[in-house]
Amino acid sequence: MSVDPNDTPTNEAASAEAEVVQLCSELIRIDTTNTADPETLAGEAEAADYVAAKLTEVGYEVEVVQSGMPKRMNVIARLAGADPSRGALLMHGHLDVVPADASEWSVHPFSGAVQDGYVWGRGAVDMKDMDAMMLAVARRFKREGVVPPRDIVWAFVADEEAGGKWGAQWLVENRPDLFEGCTEAVGEVGGFSLTLGEDQRAYLIEAAEKGIAWMRLRAKGKPGHGSFLHDDNAVTILAEAVARLGNHTFPLVVTPTVRAFLDRMTELTGVEYPEDDLEGALAKLGPISRIIGATVRDTANPTMLNAGYKANVIPSTAEAVVDCRVLPGREEAFLAEIDELLGPDVEREWVTDLPAVETPFEGALTDAMQAALRTEDPTAEIVPYMLSGGTDAKAFSALGMKCYGFAPLRLPPELDFASLFHGIDERVPVDALTFGTRVLDRFLRTA
Repeated sequence: MSVDPNDTPTNEAASAEAEVVQLCSELIRIDTTNTADPETLAGEAEAADYVAAKLTEVGYEVEVVQSGMPKRMNVIARLAGADPSRGALLMHGHLDVVPADASEWSVHPFSGAVQDGYVWGRGAVDMKDMDAMMLAVARRFKREGVVPPRDIVWAFVADEEAGGKWGAQWLVENRPDLFEGCTEAVGEVGGFSLTLGEDQRAYLIEAAEKGIAWMRLRAKGKPGHGSFLHDDNAVTILAEAVARLGNHTFPLVVTPTVRAFLDRMTELTGVEYPEDDLEGALAKLGPISRIIGATVRDTANPTMLNAGYKANVIPSTAEAVVDCRVLPGREEAFLAEIDELLGPDVEREWVTDLPAVETPFEGALTDAMQAALRTEDPTAEIVPYMLSGGTDAKAFSALGMKCYGFAPLRLPPELDFASLFHGIDERVPVDALTFGTRVLDRFLRTA
């Protein structure tokens, strides 16, 4: 049946809200740790089976795709819309999570505990909360026979936390037919609230993200005894280059998305963001400034060092890994700066090189986001922003899709949301999950 998007949600909506907490908790309990090492991968396949069963239970025809490697499973389903001539909308989420050390947590990271008003565990915000919201709405639409305005493709994929080589990237390269007709895509790390005043909230929508370039550095020297005088030490050469890189400040660059964010925030708050003290002004945003502040410069953070095998042996090689995040349009200038900083004695190679993404923040889709939010929060204002990290939008944008991050959550103002991504005691408010389910339901009826 066709459904008027302005209809008041029925009791089925309440059931979707009720089950989203259980879905999120059960997904968290499936340990889907992605170490990027095939020998130590955990339960992505189990999570895919769980999602496939939940979709099949309500009548979806589901395709479960192994993406080029054993146990790397992806779940795809399509819901037919009222107008097949319109471009389809891809709703995508990843099932893997980063590792967690249980000894550091106050609640076991794979317990999925529901307590103190939160669902706790690794993946609660990155991104099994959104997976659960998508699954709850997908199940409700199928149970009720809701026909959305256009086709919706639901995708629950593997390997995002290691760059998506065996998930979204593989699917785009090998099974683009699964996304036939998709012109826009909605995924993670957007739609969360930032409290501006007592009764005013901005909801940040991801419209851009920095490129990811994980770089391995290698220096070579003469091996020898640790007690000798030595002027060609690979460890010293590498350490000096890594220090230069780690201490370097790249130039401030305001991209169109960041400019739109700053202008919109000035409209809403009256706070100015002058370029001669931009980072100081951004600090006034509170904890979220760690994300926003990282989108006005390229970054290159050394993360791993490896050299030597014995205390009294000078090794012939030394290696480091650097996590580089590059602004849209800055690729060539960034590499030129990197090479100048490293000097001629250090080699570099890319471990992962994924492009930046930037989508114009305009049109019917973003209008539908704001309208859906305002049904639940009448003061809601949407604001575009750039993500300092990366998502599977990098893969799907290669198919020509306009990509946004919209996982709607109304958050308590005191919650340091940014710290929860890959952090200790990751958790999502129960009220935010049910809020997001209602908003996502409304959004997908009108998008």
